[in-house]
Amino acid sequence: MNNEEKLFELMTQMYSEMQKRFTQVYSEMQKGFTQVYSEMQKGFTDLGDRIDKVENRLDGVESRLDKVESRLDRVEKTVVHIENDHGQKLSALFDGYKQNSDKLDRIETEVSKHEEIILRRVR
Repeated sequence: MNNEEKLFELMTQMYSEMQKRFTQVYSEMQKGFTQVYSEMQKGFTDLGDRIDKVENRLDGVESRLDKVESRLDRVEKTVVHIENDHGQKLSALFDGYKQNSDKLDRIETEVSKHEEIILRRVR
């Protein structure tokens, strides 16, 4: 065997070994990619589940908020009714107070007149 044949055989052997190594590297990369893909899919599934839970909780919160708004509307209507009712009652009380005050002023005027008459007679 001459040098060229030895060199050719060595190159063929190196080529064969490189092909094996490339195949192994490719296989390992495929396994890694498959594992990463699997983990990503699991992560997406878990994330989807968590988003579903958040959406369910948000639906519950929206439902409760609707109930609170409904109750607030009823309370506002009640407050308006109470304010109107009490406003009318206070107005009536003030009118009565004014009438009593006017009457007391008239009585006081009359008492003053009578007091003057009595004092003139006493002197």
